[in-house]
Amino acid sequence: MVHRIVLYKLKTNISVAQLEVIMMQTRIQLLKVSAAANVRCGRRIDNSNEWQFFFSVDFDSKERLRIFEEDPFYIKFVEEVIKPNMAESVVLDFDGDPKPK
Repeated sequence: MVHRIVLYKLKTNISVAQLEVIMMQTRIQLLKVSAAANVRCGRRIDNSNEWQFFFSVDFDSKERLRIFEEDPFYIKFVEEVIKPNMAESVVLDFDGDPKPK
């Protein structure tokens, strides 16, 4: 099991209402990607947290993660939702299997 978490800093001109739309678009677009499971996203609850938005996705394998990254729905999501609205990001991938491979 591979778990991806992506943290984002919003561009300075993004409003609370726009963030709500971004969250909705994130769910809609990422749920279209067949390789993705357990899609989640959210906004920070503590204003001292510099990362204002996140999404996370689970995959059955590293191969499914690669398929996700090449999926047309994911690519469209990045181009239309992420790039216009996010200033900075950090991608964190974790292996959830109990035994190292």
